[in-house]
Amino acid sequence: MRKIERRAWICLMLAAVLFAGVTLYVYRFVTKGDAWAMQYFNRHVYTDGHLALGKIYDRDGDLLADNTGDKIKYSDDYVTRYATSQVVGDGGGFVWTGAETAFKDKLVGYSLMTGTYNTKPEGNDITLSIDADICKAAYSALGSYDGLVAVYNYKTGQVLCMTSTPSFDPLSPPSAKDAKEGTFMNKFLSGNMTPGSIFKLVTSAAAIETIPRSELNNFRFNCDGVHVINGQKIRCAGVHGRLDFKGALAQSCNGAFAELSIRIGPKKMKEYTEKCGLEKIYKMDGIINQPGVFEFPKDKVSLAWAGIGQWKDYLNPCSMLVYLSAIANDGVAVKPKMLATSDNVSKTGRMIDEKTARRLRRMMKNNVKSNYGESNFPGLDIYAKSGTGEVEGKKPNAWFAGFIRNKNCPYAFIVCVEDSGFGSEVAGPVANTVMQAAVQRGK
Repeated sequence: MRKIERRAWICLMLAAVLFAGVTLYVYRFVTKGDAWAMQYFNRHVYTDGHLALGKIYDRDGDLLADNTGDKIKYSDDYVTRYATSQVVGDGGGFVWTGAETAFKDKLVGYSLMTGTYNTKPEGNDITLSIDADICKAAYSALGSYDGLVAVYNYKTGQVLCMTSTPSFDPLSPPSAKDAKEGTFMNKFLSGNMTPGSIFKLVTSAAAIETIPRSELNNFRFNCDGVHVINGQKIRCAGVHGRLDFKGALAQSCNGAFAELSIRIGPKKMKEYTEKCGLEKIYKMDGIINQPGVFEFPKDKVSLAWAGIGQWKDYLNPCSMLVYLSAIANDGVAVKPKMLATSDNVSKTGRMIDEKTARRLRRMMKNNVKSNYGESNFPGLDIYAKSGTGEVEGKKPNAWFAGFIRNKNCPYAFIVCVEDSGFGSEVAGPVANTVMQAAVQRGK
């Protein structure tokens, strides 16, 4: 009897193991079946190591990549190839966020039921949300500098431009050994960079919502170019004189924002950085961004530097662009997307209060009027903040970020020109060139 019971238990255990194994297999088949089918040994999908199915177009129907021949065919225009290389990707899969890699299953036509079998032997066409002409304008505006430019529609979420340099020609990409650092990186999605003063838009939101209104309205700071905290100097780019809160943002006064950061405190600074989405991962039709990294210590000097966008602040441009859309959209942002065929509009939770967003918009408009000069952005109803991210051993990274108010072209933008100079002086003209092109294309 005991022998029978023992055998029964063994059978039950084997059955349980079998059931667990089948369950695990089914789960992995459902969740990872597309990755299995896309392996390079699948001759139906690949020719000589490159994807052999599908075509990629921009939002206007311009061909960006055709995989259906013996070799991948890219745009006939070499500037378009350079300007869109990190978005489209390459046959070797060096750009892991590129469409050639990230959208393999869509190009092949993979489904859970039929696998890689497709009634279209040439594969599927996909249309990206980007506009190749806006990307070309961005690539040309960056010139010889390394950096990035991105533009997206803050009402629909469609990304119109993602261009970063150094770039490459996908027709003849450099080897991984010979490529300049960053060549195969889409910096808008995968970059983490010192933001400088564009981060003051987060500190400003925290100040508006945590410091009593009467206290913030009466805030005054006398800037003589150097502000001393615990015996250490916080330097400004100039002597700004007596400033209120609005003037402190317009002049990007480090001393004033150092004091505001200390007044807000490390806990709230951390809370608002998370609340504004700067440490968030966004899924864009399957492609994800690299979240930012921030620390806000109790030490007043380090906290002061963190609050003005330095110290250990590492910003992802994509997440910052989404936060800018929250300011434009009364506090709720629209999540970005990469495919023009994605009709659904997905929104974030509330990042900032509606009144906070309106106040920040007024302050960003004042930045343009009182500091950057509206004449430098003809025809654009622009709201912006510049930034100068100090990088050890190099010239600063110049930032310019914001949005325009335009019924037909509700676009937010972010520009970073690396190893260059001051934000509004270097990145501002790049932003103007790109946004003029974007508005012209949006008519």
